[in-house]
Amino acid sequence: MDLIPLAPRARWLFHLQALFQLALVGPPVVIGIVVGLSFVTDFIWAVGAALAVGLLGTLFSLWLPTLAFAAWGYRLGEDDLLIQQGVILRRLTAIPASRIQHVDTYQGPLDRIFGLARVHVYTASGSGADGVIPGLLLAEATRLRDRLIRVGEDDAV
Repeated sequence: MDLIPLAPRARWLFHLQALFQLALVGPPVVIGIVVGLSFVTDFIWAVGAALAVGLLGTLFSLWLPTLAFAAWGYRLGEDDLLIQQGVILRRLTAIPASRIQHVDTYQGPLDRIFGLARVHVYTASGSGADGVIPGLLLAEATRLRDRLIRVGEDDAV
Protein backbone atom coordinates (compact mmCIF):
# COMPACT_ATOMS: atom_id res chain seq x y z
CA MET A 1 0.00 0.00 0.00
CA ASP A 2 1.54 3.29 -1.10
CA LEU A 3 1.06 6.01 1.49
CA ILE A 4 1.99 9.66 1.25
CA PRO A 5 4.63 10.49 3.88
CA LEU A 6 4.71 13.59 6.04
CA ALA A 7 6.72 16.65 5.05
CA PRO A 8 10.45 16.11 5.73
CA ARG A 9 10.64 19.07 8.10
CA ALA A 10 8.03 17.38 10.32
CA ARG A 11 10.87 15.16 11.55
CA TRP A 12 12.40 18.23 13.25
CA LEU A 13 9.02 19.09 14.76
CA PHE A 14 8.72 15.55 16.17
CA HIS A 15 12.23 15.83 17.67
CA LEU A 16 11.54 19.25 19.20
CA GLN A 17 8.29 18.03 20.76
CA ALA A 18 10.09 15.00 22.23
CA LEU A 19 12.82 17.22 23.69
CA PHE A 20 10.20 19.51 25.26
CA GLN A 21 8.52 16.47 26.81
CA LEU A 22 11.89 15.23 28.06
CA ALA A 23 12.62 18.64 29.61
CA LEU A 24 9.27 18.57 31.44
CA VAL A 25 9.30 14.95 32.58
CA GLY A 26 13.03 14.20 32.90
CA PRO A 27 14.06 16.34 35.89
CA PRO A 28 11.19 15.22 38.17
CA VAL A 29 11.87 11.58 37.28
CA VAL A 30 15.61 11.90 37.94
CA ILE A 31 15.00 13.70 41.24
CA GLY A 32 12.41 11.09 42.23
CA ILE A 33 14.85 8.28 41.53
CA VAL A 34 17.60 9.95 43.57
CA VAL A 35 15.27 10.60 46.52
CA GLY A 36 13.64 7.16 46.35
CA LEU A 37 16.88 5.20 46.05
CA SER A 38 18.61 7.30 48.71
CA PHE A 39 16.48 5.53 51.30
CA VAL A 40 17.64 2.04 50.28
CA THR A 41 21.20 2.57 49.04
CA ASP A 42 24.10 5.01 49.09
CA PHE A 43 23.48 8.46 47.70
CA ILE A 44 26.22 8.00 45.06
CA TRP A 45 24.53 4.84 43.73
CA ALA A 46 21.19 6.64 43.66
CA VAL A 47 22.68 9.51 41.64
CA GLY A 48 24.38 7.04 39.29
CA ALA A 49 21.12 5.17 38.69
CA ALA A 50 19.27 8.43 38.11
CA LEU A 51 21.89 9.62 35.61
CA ALA A 52 21.72 6.27 33.79
CA VAL A 53 17.93 6.52 33.53
CA GLY A 54 18.26 10.14 32.40
CA LEU A 55 20.78 9.18 29.72
CA LEU A 56 18.58 6.33 28.46
CA GLY A 57 15.56 8.65 28.42
CA THR A 58 17.51 11.22 26.42
CA LEU A 59 18.71 8.64 23.89
CA PHE A 60 15.17 7.29 23.58
CA SER A 61 13.83 10.83 23.04
CA LEU A 62 16.34 11.37 20.25
CA TRP A 63 15.68 8.03 18.53
CA LEU A 64 11.91 7.53 18.83
CA PRO A 65 10.81 10.64 16.86
CA THR A 66 12.68 9.39 13.80
CA LEU A 67 10.80 6.10 13.98
CA ALA A 68 7.49 7.86 14.65
CA PHE A 69 8.02 10.15 11.65
CA ALA A 70 8.74 7.19 9.37
CA ALA A 71 5.62 5.35 10.59
CA TRP A 72 3.19 8.12 9.56
CA GLY A 73 1.47 8.09 6.19
CA TYR A 74 -1.89 8.72 4.59
CA ARG A 75 -3.76 8.06 1.36
CA LEU A 76 -6.97 9.55 0.06
CA GLY A 77 -8.76 7.04 -2.10
CA GLU A 78 -12.02 7.23 -3.99
CA ASP A 79 -14.11 6.09 -1.01
CA ASP A 80 -11.98 6.57 2.08
CA LEU A 81 -9.05 8.19 3.84
CA LEU A 82 -6.39 5.88 5.24
CA ILE A 83 -4.09 7.09 8.03
CA GLN A 84 -1.22 4.97 9.33
CA GLN A 85 0.79 5.69 12.48
CA GLY A 86 2.57 4.01 15.36
CA VAL A 87 6.00 2.66 16.15
CA ILE A 88 5.33 -0.09 18.66
CA LEU A 89 1.61 -0.45 18.04
CA ARG A 90 0.89 0.13 14.35
CA ARG A 91 -2.51 1.68 13.69
CA LEU A 92 -4.29 1.96 10.34
CA THR A 93 -7.43 4.09 10.41
CA ALA A 94 -9.88 4.00 7.50
CA ILE A 95 -12.42 6.81 7.41
CA PRO A 96 -15.18 6.29 4.83
CA ALA A 97 -15.78 9.44 2.79
CA SER A 98 -19.52 9.13 3.40
CA ARG A 99 -18.92 9.55 7.18
CA ILE A 100 -16.88 12.77 6.96
CA GLN A 101 -18.76 15.62 8.64
CA HIS A 102 -16.16 18.37 8.55
CA VAL A 103 -12.44 18.90 8.19
CA ASP A 104 -10.19 21.44 9.92
CA THR A 105 -6.62 22.52 9.52
CA TYR A 106 -4.75 23.44 12.69
CA GLN A 107 -1.44 25.18 13.33
CA GLY A 108 0.08 25.41 16.77
CA PRO A 109 3.02 27.71 17.49
CA LEU A 110 5.63 25.08 16.59
CA ASP A 111 3.70 24.12 13.46
CA ARG A 112 3.78 27.76 12.33
CA ILE A 113 7.52 28.01 12.96
CA PHE A 114 8.13 25.03 10.68
CA GLY A 115 5.46 26.04 8.12
CA LEU A 116 3.42 22.93 8.90
CA ALA A 117 -0.20 22.17 9.72
CA ARG A 118 -2.40 19.32 10.93
CA VAL A 119 -5.56 18.11 9.26
CA HIS A 120 -8.36 17.03 11.63
CA VAL A 121 -11.12 14.87 10.13
CA TYR A 122 -14.42 14.61 12.02
CA THR A 123 -17.10 12.01 11.39
CA ALA A 124 -20.64 11.47 12.56
CA SER A 125 -19.40 9.76 15.73
CA GLY A 126 -19.09 13.12 17.47
CA SER A 127 -16.22 11.97 19.67
CA GLY A 128 -13.64 14.50 18.51
CA ALA A 129 -11.32 14.21 15.55
CA ASP A 130 -11.46 10.67 14.20
CA GLY A 131 -8.41 11.22 12.04
CA VAL A 132 -5.46 13.55 12.50
CA ILE A 133 -2.61 13.94 10.04
CA PRO A 134 0.24 16.05 11.48
CA GLY A 135 3.31 17.38 9.76
CA LEU A 136 1.92 18.52 6.43
CA LEU A 137 3.13 21.62 4.66
CA LEU A 138 0.46 24.29 5.05
CA ALA A 139 -0.35 24.34 1.32
CA GLU A 140 -0.66 20.53 1.25
CA ALA A 141 -2.85 20.54 4.37
CA THR A 142 -5.14 23.11 2.76
CA ARG A 143 -5.35 21.09 -0.48
CA LEU A 144 -6.07 17.88 1.45
CA ARG A 145 -8.74 19.61 3.54
CA ASP A 146 -10.45 20.94 0.39
CA ARG A 147 -10.26 17.53 -1.33
CA LEU A 148 -11.72 15.79 1.74
CA ILE A 149 -14.58 18.27 1.82
CA ARG A 150 -15.29 17.66 -1.89
CA VAL A 151 -15.07 13.87 -1.48
CA GLY A 152 -17.39 14.03 1.52
CA GLU A 153 -19.89 16.19 -0.37
CA ASP A 154 -19.79 13.89 -3.42
CA ASP A 155 -20.52 10.87 -1.20
CA ALA A 156 -23.28 12.58 0.80
CA VAL A 157 -26.69 11.03 0.48
